[in-house]
Amino acid sequence: MLIDSHCHLQFRAFAPNLAEVISRCQEKQVGGIIVGTQIDTSRAAVELAATQETLYAVIGLHPIHLFAAPIDEAEFSFQSRGEDFVPEKYAALLSPKVVGIGECGLEMYHIPATIDRDEYLAKQIISFEAQAEFARVHDLALVIHVREAHEQMISVLKGLKRQIRGVVHCFTGSQEQAQEYLSLGLHLGFTGIITFPPKKNLSTGHGSLREVIRQCPLDRLLIETDAPYLAPQKYRGQQCEPWMVEEVAKQVAEWRNLSWSEVQEITVRNTQDLFKISTLGSG
Repeated sequence: MLIDSHCHLQFRAFAPNLAEVISRCQEKQVGGIIVGTQIDTSRAAVELAATQETLYAVIGLHPIHLFAAPIDEAEFSFQSRGEDFVPEKYAALLSPKVVGIGECGLEMYHIPATIDRDEYLAKQIISFEAQAEFARVHDLALVIHVREAHEQMISVLKGLKRQIRGVVHCFTGSQEQAQEYLSLGLHLGFTGIITFPPKKNLSTGHGSLREVIRQCPLDRLLIETDAPYLAPQKYRGQQCEPWMVEEVAKQVAEWRNLSWSEVQEITVRNTQDLFKISTLGSG
């Protein structure tokens, strides 16, 4: 079995065919961790995880939802919510199937034109630190979102002055940034971006994702899809589904000169260790 360590099966994009998507994941023996982005999608992640043995949930508030604004991505456009992280609301969602808090972090790519950059970053830092504390109190893994803000995130993490059990999701930073996160005890999660052509997956040159993966300790490496986003190259133009994580595993196997079964064993064990999942099907 493989585990997609970061997907959004609860998003509206999957509503028309969710049963079929889950069926395809079961046929291909792919489990998944369903990640929330605000209170409603966090609640939906918990409810969906409760229906399937091999699905788990992460609850939390994404930095883009701290302010209400239109968000335009390559695959989807939507309206962000404008919420605050209220620990009591998220604590009410806790269950044996909840294995992490997030995705939370710093987002400096989508900055609404009406909001001051410094104000935007400051509110994100406050929210992230609150969720990092929630993870500590409830012994949960921290799922970290970082987009065009690695320097700031590394500074914030160092300011916490304690080791964090967590993962930098969809890592696309440099080798130097990877080493900073690894030195803080974090895991790195890689998506279908690593399967894109060289200009898009940064697979060549100093600081490339290829080099990051080649040098990443094998016990700190996770694979994910971020479905419904970022379909691997083989499926570009299609809606990404969690079972497509097998393409990420194939690329890791090639770059690390490992067999498919070795990557399968390593990444499943790493995901179980990070999220404290004793066996697939139990929290």
